[in-house]
Amino acid sequence: MNQQATVEKIETKGSQTTYRILVSDAMSKEGLLPLLKDSRVECVQENVDNVDDLTKFDALLVRSATKVTDEVMAKMPSLKIIARAGVGVDNIDIDAATKRGIVVVNAPDGNTISTAEHTFAMISSLLRKIPQAYASIKSGKWDRKAFQGTELRGKNLGIVGFGRIGSQIAKRAKAFEMTVYVFDPFLTKDRAEKLGVNLVSLDDLLATADIITVHTPLTKETKGLLGMKNIAKTKKGVFLINCARGGIIDENALKHYLGTGHIAGAALDVFEEEPVADEELLAFDNVIATPHIAASTKEAQLNVAAQVSEEVLHFLEGNPVSNSINLPTLSKEVYDKVKPYYELTKKMGNLLSQIMKTPVQEIVVTYGGNVVDIETSITTRSLMAGFLQPRVDAAVNDVNAALIAKERGINFGEKHTSNNTFGYANIIHAVVKGEDRTFDVHGTYVKEYGPRIVKVNGFNVDFTPEGHLIYIQHNDRPGVIGKMGQLLAEHQVNIATMQVGRKEEGGEAIMMLAVDKVASDEVIAALQSIDDIHFADRIEL
Repeated sequence: MNQQATVEKIETKGSQTTYRILVSDAMSKEGLLPLLKDSRVECVQENVDNVDDLTKFDALLVRSATKVTDEVMAKMPSLKIIARAGVGVDNIDIDAATKRGIVVVNAPDGNTISTAEHTFAMISSLLRKIPQAYASIKSGKWDRKAFQGTELRGKNLGIVGFGRIGSQIAKRAKAFEMTVYVFDPFLTKDRAEKLGVNLVSLDDLLATADIITVHTPLTKETKGLLGMKNIAKTKKGVFLINCARGGIIDENALKHYLGTGHIAGAALDVFEEEPVADEELLAFDNVIATPHIAASTKEAQLNVAAQVSEEVLHFLEGNPVSNSINLPTLSKEVYDKVKPYYELTKKMGNLLSQIMKTPVQEIVVTYGGNVVDIETSITTRSLMAGFLQPRVDAAVNDVNAALIAKERGINFGEKHTSNNTFGYANIIHAVVKGEDRTFDVHGTYVKEYGPRIVKVNGFNVDFTPEGHLIYIQHNDRPGVIGKMGQLLAEHQVNIATMQVGRKEEGGEAIMMLAVDKVASDEVIAALQSIDDIHFADRIEL
């Protein structure tokens, strides 16, 4: 197809075109108005595969259909920014974009209300059997007794994951006079009280809730979160809702408990495999489903298109963007200086987040040695991004980390010092303060060896923050290490390296193990059952 025929040139009012933008997927014209009305913009609305010459475009706008691969980017040497009109960026090769210096942005807020409203619509429809009653009456029947429903008023709603969407659902639930119970390991008591919800453990939520809806990202920790074991802890007659990510509810476990009658009904907008192929699951009369449309409203599609249109224009004008999900735009000189510490702090933040699995109130980062000569505000935000990413259901980066931390009630700051570098040329010390405990790590960058963690919670160690790790707190007693090693051997978990730190003989000590594969929940539980081991957990970096 001739590219020139695809150009939709908006009235330019005599101005010369400055920015060329390709819109590859169908988007709301109203949402694109910030671009379409700008006299400096030349907009092409055509699928990327149908454009002969891609060399001149500065920006690419997509939804989920277009696959933005490294090969596509290679054909677009002028490309500066890729914008995803929506939340998920699975269709974009983020690493390739970053290596090419292309900024990737998304629209994390545009569909929050739509998803919350759809979730509540699914709850209401499930409890009042609306889809089943509609199908019956369409078939010519009038069977009122068959569709007796359940009221929402007075019921306990359990929300697993309390980000933007979860908090919007809570507002609606309270309007229906429901009592809201929330499980979010990173939600502080103060914020829960301000929002009028009951912050509880997962086990307490499972035992208390009449209706459970999940709103977490899909991670190693949340995959199958509602599976055979946890669903067994719920009330008989519970209703389950998933409008978040397929896989958070284990579909085989769901079918099992639907079959036994333990689950009264389920409402699903997302599935482990999409399009959904599990006919057995959909065959249950008390299962209602929609084809992943929670975010699909006119308003949401307008909002996400408008949000990325404004972001793209803002970026092309030379301004920073608020929803970048990869590296911010930096000069090569600054980037080269910051990069080693940027990667170190991102890993430090992620490590701290995985160890400190509790609500957090404050994070303070202190820099010592020659690292103070770089732009440390960038690395502090990088640490915050690494810390927050496992805790929220949206992409986090050093551009939006400050805003997300504020939303979560987390204060953060940085300091510089000329002391306490422990003999290293540079040292970065991060302290995380929670409601009931404090944890800290020291990191450094050594040119010959890369990023290193050299102290954990006051214990001297030296390891590379990458791969599969196991962190253990224990008493410094003879035989503890031997029992640990034997147990891992029995579970076919090979130790690659081991760091042991202690403050005094016979006192508290820690181990940091690098292993060849992910330690299972069974392995972690077995480690914690060993005498003199107080705590064990896996860390994936």
